[in-house]
Amino acid sequence: MQFLWTSWVTVATLCMYFWIIVKVGKARIKYQVLAPSVDGPPEFLRSLRVQMNTVEQLIFFFPALWLCAYCLNDQFAALLGVVWIIGRIWYALSYYREAAKRAAGFSIATFASVTLLLGAVYGLLR
Repeated sequence: MQFLWTSWVTVATLCMYFWIIVKVGKARIKYQVLAPSVDGPPEFLRSLRVQMNTVEQLIFFFPALWLCAYCLNDQFAALLGVVWIIGRIWYALSYYREAAKRAAGFSIATFASVTLLLGAVYGLLR
């Protein structure tokens, strides 16, 4: 199967995102923030912000991941995809505890995304 590794990373990314969605749902219940409200205590707002920022990042990550896999190399793209997932989990766990501590995870994931994009461009040019 072509793109096996990138496919698995895509599945893992969706599972990670589902975990983040569940965290927001649990926070809504715990802090009694009824839909459609998006305002609540800082603990709820941090969970919601992790979800929203992850959605924002997915829009860049998925095309970069798949273009890199297609134009350059499946395993290279998948490896960077795993780095991105690790960065996003680090970002989420740090942000849940304290918003000011989120930068390291964000930086790791951003590095992976930009490297995927550069890999796609390199693959297209060669």
